[in-house]
Amino acid sequence: MSNGSLALPRVIGHRGAAGHAPENTLASLRRAAELGARWVEFDVALTREGEPVLLHDKTVDRTTSGKGKLAAMSLGELQQLDAGAWHSEAMAGERVPTLMEAIALLQSLGLGANIEIKPTPGREAETGAVVAKRVAAAWPVSLPPPLFSSFKSEALAAARDAAPSIARGYLSSRLGREWQREAAALGCVSIHCNHRNLDRRGAAEARQAGYLLLAYTVNDAARGRQLFEWGVEAVFTDYPDRLLAI
Repeated sequence: MSNGSLALPRVIGHRGAAGHAPENTLASLRRAAELGARWVEFDVALTREGEPVLLHDKTVDRTTSGKGKLAAMSLGELQQLDAGAWHSEAMAGERVPTLMEAIALLQSLGLGANIEIKPTPGREAETGAVVAKRVAAAWPVSLPPPLFSSFKSEALAAARDAAPSIARGYLSSRLGREWQREAAALGCVSIHCNHRNLDRRGAAEARQAGYLLLAYTVNDAARGRQLFEWGVEAVFTDYPDRLLAI
């Protein structure tokens, strides 16, 4: 197993800089850059007609002014919603961005990205393929190569088949019995694990197997320092400023 030439910074902004701005919005990506992050992570799912957009949940209820399932909404309907007011009055008017809008902003900010493929139920392979093809076609040569990840193996397999040259990360809450077999089958170069379920032994196992190890979502500097001591390559954080201070 080889992690190739993928070079990651130690700190990756989670959903942009979700502690400072509404997650998965252009404002959040900008804020991450302002705080000094060199990479960000964000979630991508599909609208009703198959347009990739930045959204974490299956529904729009939590992070927009609307209600309902994302998979039932057109892009036009989605972009009528306010995706910032729930976070703060200052962020009112933010919209759910498309993947293409996000990539354009990443280019202007010089940000690398871990793109989490977040399919709604039943659209795993479709989402993986669409996202991978769009990224492969539009990714700026001025940016470091991106990294895909997903909790859904079917989505990651589809991304592999559609864009085999883009690196993939095995995303799991914890390192269970089958993680090495599954990560190898998907051709992954990195392992992404919930830091709460990670210990020194598990970190050593992942590193010894030749994988880059990433941990989410780390908002405490002392915990981040410990994880780096264990050999964790990078941490995802809602507060890039806290972890960059280490």
